[in-house]
Amino acid sequence: MTLLVIVSYDVSTETAAGRKRLRRVAKVCESTGQRVQKSVFECKVTLAQYEELEQRLLAEIDLTADSLRFYRLTEPVGLHVREHGKFRAVDFEGPLVI
Repeated sequence: MTLLVIVSYDVSTETAAGRKRLRRVAKVCESTGQRVQKSVFECKVTLAQYEELEQRLLAEIDLTADSLRFYRLTEPVGLHVREHGKFRAVDFEGPLVI
């Protein structure tokens, strides 16, 4: 079973260490999902992948300065996600075109 998970984060960039954390958090998210806004990613994952993603991100953030949120959307996703504007998300269920 796959889950659609929305990951959003806010990393404090007031210090050089915070800016490095921000890049590392973004890289972890990019390795798993697609960026839909600057600090928001959609990830289509199994439960095991979701738990791994959460642990990897928790290892990167500073719990005293940053925030991290996960939203698990229930099926059918079409009833819960509405898109407006220029960006169009990749259809994970559609045909793969290279």
